[in-house]
Amino acid sequence: MIGGGVYFWLGYGVFALGYSVFHWNWFPAKILADLIGWTSNYFIQRYWAFSDQVHLSELQHVGRYITIESVGFVMDYLIIWWLVSIGITPYIGFFISSGFFTVWSYLWYKYWVFAKE
Repeated sequence: MIGGGVYFWLGYGVFALGYSVFHWNWFPAKILADLIGWTSNYFIQRYWAFSDQVHLSELQHVGRYITIESVGFVMDYLIIWWLVSIGITPYIGFFISSGFFTVWSYLWYKYWVFAKE
């Protein structure tokens, strides 16, 4: 939960800066937010949350992490795009999407990305 929380709140802050301060479109603001959030989340998950489950090489963990986050990326952006298209602010979209991805990410990290062999 801490890794996800850091990912969410750090990303939310970066998004708010890009979207509200620099007046970027929500899409590039979210891309920057996710890049920063994903990086911090990976290090927290890999070296703290699931450190006792590490049996693969760093490259294998990174490859799995990028794979699952790429799938999640598409799903997340579709969720937020749909919510924005029906008039919901992307700020609320962040919260709605994060509810789903809290469970999604934990299960993938535990049973595949950082799984014990």
